[in-house]
Amino acid sequence: MPASVAGAGGRARGSVIGPYMVLRGLDDEASGIPVPERRFIGRSADGDRTVLIGAPLPGADPGRFLAEAETSRYLLGPWSSPATEVAAPGDAPWHARPYVPVLPLPAALTVYGGPLPERTVRALGVALVETLAIGHGQGLAHAGVSPAAVLLAADGPRLTCFGAVRAAAGDGTARSGLPGLESGSLPPEQATGGQPHPAGDVYALGATLAYAATGYTVPEREELPAGLRTVITACLSRDPAARPRPAELLDLLDAGGPAPAPPAPASGPMSPDTVLLRSTDPADRAAALLGPGWLPGRIIAALARQSAGLLAATLPVPPAPQD
Repeated sequence: MPASVAGAGGRARGSVIGPYMVLRGLDDEASGIPVPERRFIGRSADGDRTVLIGAPLPGADPGRFLAEAETSRYLLGPWSSPATEVAAPGDAPWHARPYVPVLPLPAALTVYGGPLPERTVRALGVALVETLAIGHGQGLAHAGVSPAAVLLAADGPRLTCFGAVRAAAGDGTARSGLPGLESGSLPPEQATGGQPHPAGDVYALGATLAYAATGYTVPEREELPAGLRTVITACLSRDPAARPRPAELLDLLDAGGPAPAPPAPASGPMSPDTVLLRSTDPADRAAALLGPGWLPGRIIAALARQSAGLLAATLPVPPAPQD
């Protein structure tokens, strides 16, 4: 399970961020995977609202952090994770979104005991491609896709950390090695200071799916599952122009195949083996692939434990004010 250690990310249980009291940290620092921001689960003082909170890393530019959080509020799509609350001007920077039980992708691999099944990786890929395609259609490059940015929920993934690359440093400044940025997920053109763009999101997606499938963002080609080797390798092309477009990725991740099957006959529902897995609508593809069984049972159980633990949690006594 992700760490719930007091002091995770520099915040102890019971400390306050904005109007929320911290119940636990979200990320497992022992995973060694950089996280672009500090993330917590918090609750309002009246106990009515539980949220996922993001705060900038120590030394980060609070203005850049808040600008990206504010822009994320306009993201569309079921698997995007826009901020719904942002700190007021002049306050310490933070943002929040409603809580759902989630595991960061690195924690999910720990819970599962290794790389995720190919079915899970394919479903994850289709949902993330859908999310990126919607954002690109809005004129927004995500610029923050990485293993830590992906949160797994029972009904599908949530893509967080919008704008992490832009927040880390402005265009023209080398970003390689900056805190919070996972080097294997950082498109080479952005590592050297280039402007984030949709093709960079495709590279980062390839690295994230490689991590889900192997435990590494830059595995050897032979380490990748044979069924995912072509699509992940294509995403990781160092030439942005050679990377596939989202529509191509949907076909590759959904294993190509024929046009959508006909609807269920009136005599009865379709069997699980004949559920529609392919559609001209990417949202339909994701919804079909994210059906029952898309996540391994161990991860579902961990999500249930997290939810139960938070339901039973009482608000800690806030720290006494300092004289």
